[in-house]
Amino acid sequence: MDNTPLLVIMGVSGTGKSTIGKLLAEKYKVPFYDGDDFHPEENIAKMASGIPLNDYDRRGWLMRLNELLHSNSEKGAVVACSALKETYRSQLAQGPGNIQFVFLDGSFDQVKSRLKQRQGHFMPLDLLKSQFDTLERPKNAIKVNIMNTPDKIVQEIINKLG
Repeated sequence: MDNTPLLVIMGVSGTGKSTIGKLLAEKYKVPFYDGDDFHPEENIAKMASGIPLNDYDRRGWLMRLNELLHSNSEKGAVVACSALKETYRSQLAQGPGNIQFVFLDGSFDQVKSRLKQRQGHFMPLDLLKSQFDTLERPKNAIKVNIMNTPDKIVQEIINKLG
């Protein structure tokens, strides 16, 4: 892999997308963007109220992230984004650049236990089931298990990227 990766770190809430994404961005010396920071206020309010987002809610958000990825296509970037459905991943990958998806995979119980320990995030635990219900496991992504340490997960991703 060249030194300008365009990576989307994906998975349900609580799998460690931001933690892993920041570590990878640091290793590759590219910017890190947390997809949650690009949600419009209406989406954050909806999720904070315990209402799952629908495809319409996500459309503008995914377009913003697609633009972000492509504006960084020359220098590289790492973006943390749930990218739960194949259609969402297709929207993110449209256009120039070779975007690689990294799927942080864990069971419902593993992720639930992590979310119970998390403080100050807008995603309530009640929405975890809806995220697992929505998740379409990617076929064309680097898949890593969330039960390793962050450093081991990052090293596994780097090894798989080549």
